Amino acid sequence: MKESFQAGLMDDVFILKLIQKGDKQAFKYLFDSFFAALCRFLRIYVGDHSVAEEIALDVFTAVWEKRESLEIKISWKAYLFRAARNRAFNYIRDNDRFVFVSDWSLHDKTEIDHSLELKELEHLIQEAVYTLPDLCRDIFRRSRMDHQTNKEIAGELNISVKYVEAQITKALKLIKKYLGDSYHYLW
Repeated sequence: MKESFQAGLMDDVFILKLIQKGDKQAFKYLFDSFFAALCRFLRIYVGDHSVAEEIALDVFTAVWEKRESLEIKISWKAYLFRAARNRAFNYIRDNDRFVFVSDWSLHDKTEIDHSLELKELEHLIQEAVYTLPDLCRDIFRRSRMDHQTNKEIAGELNISVKYVEAQITKALKLIKKYLGDSYHYLW
């Protein structure tokens, strides 16, 4: 597992070096690898497919324009998803209308605060799920979102129940790590 992480990190560094040198094939590879996933991810925030595509294109445009000074600290995946999330937040901030607090009753404000907090938590969890490795994400979704049993998942994917259990445990640990200390009460 550690070796595959290091190999992935070395691939990210290699792609970064190529892109920094202006290699269009490396950039196309990066674009083809992540564009569709970023669009799906952004739709969670903005709710509109065309806006999500526009924001994803902006992310890749910024990568190309800033390629010479770009630094990737963890992975391309982490960098691109964080950049996409930040741009989605900017879009929401710039396109939502303002509502004055004085227009709310105390009860409405409390309900809205809880609703917004739950919505943000759902977004963070979905974001964390998107960052999981493909098979791990698939197993986690089948278990937690499709409510399949571990045995059903194992049967459909032709893997052992123990492997399913291990992947769910891995997913939960990675999601917990992604959410950080702010949501420690969930675990």
